[in-house]
Amino acid sequence: MINSLLLAAVTAVAVANGFDTVALPLWRQLLYLPLVAASYLSGRALPTPWERWVLGAGALAGAGTALADRGTGLAVLFSVGLGVALPWLAGRYLRQQAQLVEAGRDRVARLEREQAHVAERARLRERTRIAEDVHDSLGHALALMALRAGALELAPGSDPAARAAAAELRALAVQATDRLRATLAVLRTGEDPGTAVPDEPVTELVRRAAEAGMRVRTDPEEGPGPLPPLAERAVQRVVREALTNAARYAPGAPVRVGFARSAGRISVSVANGAPNGPAAPAGGGTGLAALRARVELLGGELSAGPEDGGFAVRAGIPLDATGPGERGPR
Repeated sequence: MINSLLLAAVTAVAVANGFDTVALPLWRQLLYLPLVAASYLSGRALPTPWERWVLGAGALAGAGTALADRGTGLAVLFSVGLGVALPWLAGRYLRQQAQLVEAGRDRVARLEREQAHVAERARLRERTRIAEDVHDSLGHALALMALRAGALELAPGSDPAARAAAAELRALAVQATDRLRATLAVLRTGEDPGTAVPDEPVTELVRRAAEAGMRVRTDPEEGPGPLPPLAERAVQRVVREALTNAARYAPGAPVRVGFARSAGRISVSVANGAPNGPAAPAGGGTGLAALRARVELLGGELSAGPEDGGFAVRAGIPLDATGPGERGPR
């Protein structure tokens, strides 16, 4: 507003004084300095529509003076250009430079925020990967330990002291599993399907479970056969999670692991009967929830729930499964 009033005042003075500076005394020529300053300030700041009208009126007044007096017309136009247009262009140039610098600073700040966000996402993905690896390996081992302790506890002919020790060992294994799940719940922040080849074949998982005392069989006996890396890892995780849950919640129950291929997909099912021994209390279901998210990211589906007095986990996984960042249009 101050710039607008100043510009209006000096423009009025310039019009009243006359735009022909050739025949004017020096002291009257100095009256144009405020016009130069006002023109510069108008270009330096963001001009309002009112200021544009004032500048336009001043330019028209100068042009009218030039047309009225052809003898001094060129001098008037030179005075208008030197006193109004040139300072305004200089101010506008400096304003644009300042805007570019400010835009550059904003872009740098935005890029820094984006880089920090990417780094945080990478850190969270790594934490999730660690949590999943620990859950798959250590959680499975603890479940098998509890299963074997339960088998020793129920073995016929065992003396009471051995049964008590086996019961205590089973309780400690279950307690350790609960603490492990609680710890991993803090680390788990998302799901990543993973691309690494599984470190333990499905048939080895079943064999170890059978050695620990689980009544488990596969159909077909040779397992799923060769699979692409992503599909193989997903099948391994489904079987491992289902066997872990069967060992924990249905000790002594028969377990069947089935595989079937059809139309470019591998179907896997793990079903157990009703428990024959003392079962652990129900958990939070985070393992199955994470497993379902993992399978869905690969374009498959997973269902889990009670079946024939027991529990069944079923999954269908495409053989050409890709990670979420690799999946193209279908």
